[in-house]
Amino acid sequence: MAGAADLTPVDAVVAQPHGSAIYRFLWRYWWLAFVLMGITFVLFGLVTLTLLHMLGANIELLAAHGIDAVRDGGLRQFVELVVSGYFGAACYVVFKLCEKLLVERLAAGSKP
Repeated sequence: MAGAADLTPVDAVVAQPHGSAIYRFLWRYWWLAFVLMGITFVLFGLVTLTLLHMLGANIELLAAHGIDAVRDGGLRQFVELVVSGYFGAACYVVFKLCEKLLVERLAAGSKP
């Protein structure tokens, strides 16, 4: 058959996952990827639920009260909100990694 040499068997794809060591580890322990996906989904939701509202309120406080708001901890709160945003983004990235891995594993259709 023409082009048959270019086709990769499904078993070869499942047996040898590509990617980083974390990806290969999660590929081997797919159930852990499923648990991790659920945890990071919930964490992402909790972190980002009111983050934009709080960040907007904090910026308004800093703009309205200036140095007094900084003395009362407004700048520290702003930094904490930004760090929370990055934590939420990290949770989203881990969620997407686990989702990609599980979808590829399900699409392959067989166990290694």
